[in-house]
Amino acid sequence: MDTTMSEVVQFIQENDVKFIRLAFCDIFGNQKNIAIQPTELTRAFEYGIHFNASALRGFLNVDASDLLLFPDPATLSVLPWRPAQGRVVRFYCDIRYPDGTPFEGDGRYLLRQASRRARKAGYSLTMCTASEFYLFELDENGHPTTIPHDHGEYFDVAPLDKAENVRRQICLTLEEMNIQPESSHHEQGPGQNEVDFRAAEALEAADNFVTFKWVVKSMASSSGLYASFLPKPLQNTPGSGLHLAVSITKNGQNLFHPSIEESEEGRQFVAGVLRRAAEMTIFGNPLTNSFQRLGEFEAPKYITWSHQNRAPLITVPLATGGKPNCFKLRSFDGCINPYIVFALLIHAGLDGIEDRLELAPACEENLFTSSEAVRARYDALPESLCEAIRTAQNSDFIAKYLPEKMRAAFFAAKQAEHDRIALADDRTAAERQLYFERY
Repeated sequence: MDTTMSEVVQFIQENDVKFIRLAFCDIFGNQKNIAIQPTELTRAFEYGIHFNASALRGFLNVDASDLLLFPDPATLSVLPWRPAQGRVVRFYCDIRYPDGTPFEGDGRYLLRQASRRARKAGYSLTMCTASEFYLFELDENGHPTTIPHDHGEYFDVAPLDKAENVRRQICLTLEEMNIQPESSHHEQGPGQNEVDFRAAEALEAADNFVTFKWVVKSMASSSGLYASFLPKPLQNTPGSGLHLAVSITKNGQNLFHPSIEESEEGRQFVAGVLRRAAEMTIFGNPLTNSFQRLGEFEAPKYITWSHQNRAPLITVPLATGGKPNCFKLRSFDGCINPYIVFALLIHAGLDGIEDRLELAPACEENLFTSSEAVRARYDALPESLCEAIRTAQNSDFIAKYLPEKMRAAFFAAKQAEHDRIALADDRTAAERQLYFERY
């Protein structure tokens, strides 16, 4: 073991740790885990912990089902909501075949590859997320309802905002896990909330987002509530999105400073992301429910950009204060696999630089209220899950950067979801049954 692993083992021994969670995500971004005892940690670092991958949707078939989890020592974190005596810690893991080769469905591996490509080209990327979610009441049996926890609106305070204590507990718990929220507030919808994060390197940002969802759901549950990241849990109310801010530097120089107009590579990176936006949609908006959110309540639908206009897909704000300049992509929702989405976004931007793409002029129109003639000037994201699947299946870009086995499993699962809901007599009820308690 190297020094880092030795330090981790020492921490486990000195801090009354009794259970170790080895966590990872399936190809859809759902967190999974297995608990091992501290005596097994050295073996986990050296040889991995076996699990049956055929039992996980989209992983392996039963005739070749063995995979191994190798904990990443840099991701050690105590779970603050578990008992202080007999502590529980968590590692995120890399997934490998028994011969040691990386598993092609391991999103952390795919994101590492993308980040390595960026570093090799001389770029350093950081990302920060701003994630919306709803809090709902439970029924007398403890099952989630669609009754919002409150009827507050944007930036409301108590007593209209009933979630301030839940958000407080979420933020304090995250801080104990060395994840730094920047702000939190009540959002526009009844029972809707948002937490924004400090920027981190791409892999850390993805790990943090997975942890954030776990913490939100755990803190909500301990408060007698249910937290939902479903993109559109209620009709005629704002949907919940995941807004991603990306900052890029090269040789210490921010590509968007002092403005994108003065940075050729910054414009090319954004142009690359816009070029592949439709092809990435199945991964950034992966549910049938995702497409009920896009195009209304400030959720963008059209593939263009602006400095301050919130209608386009991407905004590139002008420099403010001491924060690094960035671009913000606002179409994703919280049901993504962040590792896959962040990896594709990095590749798309780097391809834009390599291909020396020209960035189209900024859109200053309000595309939510503009005429059909104005909206017709811009390409739009796919209108449905089925269209998003077809767009990605026909994409040379997706085929280049995502392994064939993973793509095939992902597309097949999403097509099955689409068909199940499309054939249902009551689509809303079918979506609720399929998605509500999962997301």
